[in-house]
Amino acid sequence: MTKLQKSKIQLIEILIHIIICSIVLAFPFLIFNKEGYSERMLHHAKEMTVMQLAFIAIFYINYLVLIPKLIFRNKTGQYILINMALLLIMLFGTHLWQEFNINLMLEKGFTRPLKKGPPKWIFTIRDASTMIMVICVSVAIRMSKKWIQTESARREAEKSKTEAELKNLRAQINPHFLLNTLNNIYALIAFNTDKAQQAVQELSRLLRYVLYDNQQTTVSLGKEAEFIKNYIELMKIRLADNVKLQTEIDIDKDNRTQIAPLIFISFIENSFKHGISPTEDSFIKIELSEDNGYVTCHTENTNYPKSDKDKSGSGIGLEQVKKRLELLYKDRYKWVHKVDKEKNTYVSTLTIKA
Repeated sequence: MTKLQKSKIQLIEILIHIIICSIVLAFPFLIFNKEGYSERMLHHAKEMTVMQLAFIAIFYINYLVLIPKLIFRNKTGQYILINMALLLIMLFGTHLWQEFNINLMLEKGFTRPLKKGPPKWIFTIRDASTMIMVICVSVAIRMSKKWIQTESARREAEKSKTEAELKNLRAQINPHFLLNTLNNIYALIAFNTDKAQQAVQELSRLLRYVLYDNQQTTVSLGKEAEFIKNYIELMKIRLADNVKLQTEIDIDKDNRTQIAPLIFISFIENSFKHGISPTEDSFIKIELSEDNGYVTCHTENTNYPKSDKDKSGSGIGLEQVKKRLELLYKDRYKWVHKVDKEKNTYVSTLTIKA
């Protein structure tokens, strides 16, 4: 939350308090009617106004001072004792004011009612109960505000943590992707220099995407699809005749659906890394499509697990993508993958609700 947003919220809160206090203080004067008011009514209004001021004072002493300094610091016992003392002071003060107001009315010639009213302790209990209720309301409001602030701070911290984790994961994916690509080019240099040079040109186009577009939180699905096509073209350079490659990328280059960058590349890398044998017939099938906001990346390939001597990558790609999926698309993605030992194939299907 920005400072400007915080300032606006504080201003709104202050205005709400001012409006509520104004309504509370104006309440005693609602007893006046269109025909005017008597002096007795004016005295009663003054008496009620002082009581309202006492309630407001109790509320804000708790709201602004006692609750933050005592309850929030786990000094509940001290808080209760101070409120008991505050309650007695307010009751005594309002009682003195009521007696003073009654005597003032008597001096001006007003007489006491002939019928004796309820005993004074009834009114004392009434006022004390109201003051206790005001204290409870102040605690409830202040604690609710504290809970909202704590929850907001927790969400902000969680968001910052998530963003930091995503930046870290993205930083790890880039070197991993480049390492695999450079290893492929290195393998080409040994037997086909022309293809290696072509691969370097293809790599330069991929680097532009990785270094610039990858820095954004999301990219258009059209751009991501073009990047995948360029990557596949780069990988095709080193494919032998015994490898059958089938691709179906049904995404228009102008597609504006937003997607996290490099979210699919590790699955495609995995197919080229583990789906090719130098001696056995192999196949790789790659499909990318979108349907009603659901983006699906399907890969299928022959399964030739990487040996310990194979240095074509560190094997961290899919693990990092899984972490990114949890952070970016939690509860909005489905990843199904399995190895069919009988057919010697590996199938992976990732569906994301963009």
